[in-house]
Amino acid sequence: MSNVLTAVAWPYANGPRHIGHVSGFGVPSDVFSRYMRMAGHDVLMVSGTDEHGTPILVQAEQEGVSPREIADRYNRVIVEDLQALGLSYDLFTRTTTRNHAAVAQELFRTVHKNGYLIEKKTSGAISPSTGRTLPDRYIEGTCPICGYDGARGDQCDNCGNQLDPTDLINPRSRINGEKPKFIETDHFFLDLPALADALGDWLRSRQGWRPNVLKFSLNLLDDLRPRAMTRDIDWGIPVPMPGWEDNPNKRLYVWFDAVIGYLSAAIEWARRSDDPDAWQKWWSDPAALQYYFMGKDNITFHSQIWPAELLAYDGKGAKGGAPGKYGELNLPTEVVSSEFLTMEGRKFSSSRQVVIYVRDFLARYQPDALRYFIAVAGPETHDTDFTWSEFLRRTNDELVAGWGNLVNRSISMAAKNFGAVPTPGELTETDRALLAKSAAAFEPIGSLIGTHRQKAAITEAMRVVAEANKYISESAPWKLGEDRERQGTVLHTALQVVSDCNTLLSPFLPHSAQRVHELLGGAGVVAPQPEIREVDDLDGGPGYPVLTGDYADAPAWESTPLPAGRELAKPKPVFTKLDPSIVDEELARLGG
Repeated sequence: MSNVLTAVAWPYANGPRHIGHVSGFGVPSDVFSRYMRMAGHDVLMVSGTDEHGTPILVQAEQEGVSPREIADRYNRVIVEDLQALGLSYDLFTRTTTRNHAAVAQELFRTVHKNGYLIEKKTSGAISPSTGRTLPDRYIEGTCPICGYDGARGDQCDNCGNQLDPTDLINPRSRINGEKPKFIETDHFFLDLPALADALGDWLRSRQGWRPNVLKFSLNLLDDLRPRAMTRDIDWGIPVPMPGWEDNPNKRLYVWFDAVIGYLSAAIEWARRSDDPDAWQKWWSDPAALQYYFMGKDNITFHSQIWPAELLAYDGKGAKGGAPGKYGELNLPTEVVSSEFLTMEGRKFSSSRQVVIYVRDFLARYQPDALRYFIAVAGPETHDTDFTWSEFLRRTNDELVAGWGNLVNRSISMAAKNFGAVPTPGELTETDRALLAKSAAAFEPIGSLIGTHRQKAAITEAMRVVAEANKYISESAPWKLGEDRERQGTVLHTALQVVSDCNTLLSPFLPHSAQRVHELLGGAGVVAPQPEIREVDDLDGGPGYPVLTGDYADAPAWESTPLPAGRELAKPKPVFTKLDPSIVDEELARLGG
């Protein structure tokens, strides 16, 4: 068994997250982590809110409050939403902790000492009307490479190429539309060309990545240029260099510090445990596995910038060097990037009200209904569209009429006729075939989840559900009242398969998995849930909420015999059937 790090993209804390966000970073990472724990691996799932950079500063100015107030507000909203969705983080923290600042500054100092951060003058953009700095991501224009009119000052999302604001044709401020003024300024640049060979060797050694992710990442090697890792901004982590650290207008680039959060969160988790060095199991052991989950717009930072930072810290670029106080750090095993989820054929847009936030969704629908839709119809390898009519169909036809119906009819008949899990008699060939099918499903479905093919995995699990429903219909236990032994055998077989399917589906549907377990007369926890804890900053800063939990009680990934005689009560429906009227209601909320 392995030590497995699940590194989950950090949601930005300038507003609540919508369902498109959690379809990329949230649900896939949780399904993977829950399965890997059940398969016996030692999993550490970490993330937090990303709280530095310009968007929070802009939001704070618009509302007339401090950046910290914005970060505090949306950190709590996001923590509560992810907890309600059942995302089983070992630690979900934030980037405004003193622990995170110290870890980020340690990496910066070591990367600089090893020669991979070079100081040079560059052109910086400012707003002519306010005199404030305009960070790269807040400048838009036409890409000089592909002609896309919507490229940002750091990257073109259309062709994926790295850009500088001065490269853009007709640059304009995203804040007020004015043309930026460019002035000379000093910054530290990550020397990506000096890391190109090591980065290329690492990328070409990757096995099993989604082809589009690996191809995109390898293409990035064609245009590696030094990239600024500091910014002219007063909200962020101070630059830990003489002459810079006391400058109130120079801070680490948010994308330098945010990706370091995977390491700092692991260190914080360990410091909050009984063993402050425990993080090393996932970062120092070469046999440990690291999987990074995100949407495709973040591939650049996880397959190029973060690995380059790690290689520079480890001293493995063209300039050599030696690791800092954390020792040699592991590089990602795989970057698991999802594509985009659209909504009713349109891109999510809060300003245009083409959006549904996680909190609003969960106020009206069950969390497992959303998790099921993302797993079975989400943007795993290509962009997909969320429509209310498809959500209605998936929920009613598959969750309610498929899985929910199997649970309800099996347990209802057993409870009514026996009051408990019946004792089986002699099995027929049909009984044995169904039991063999459900027991044999664990290996292929587990393999699919473990290789990030969750859509195929849940489809296979639902095939077993369909086979069990077919078995009950054909065996007709309601007609076997005069043959109690045969009736009991059919119902025991059905209940055993319900138990197996519940285990197979529990990574995807943890809330209902717990309910089904209890309906089967089980005790204890089979789908551990995260909890919100209020904690103090370890180094004296303000307190904050974290997501954490004890997930050690998850059952093994295998068929477990269902004991005869376990008491059963008449079940209540596990899933809520949706009225077709919700489609028109939700479309009206979207404005058509």
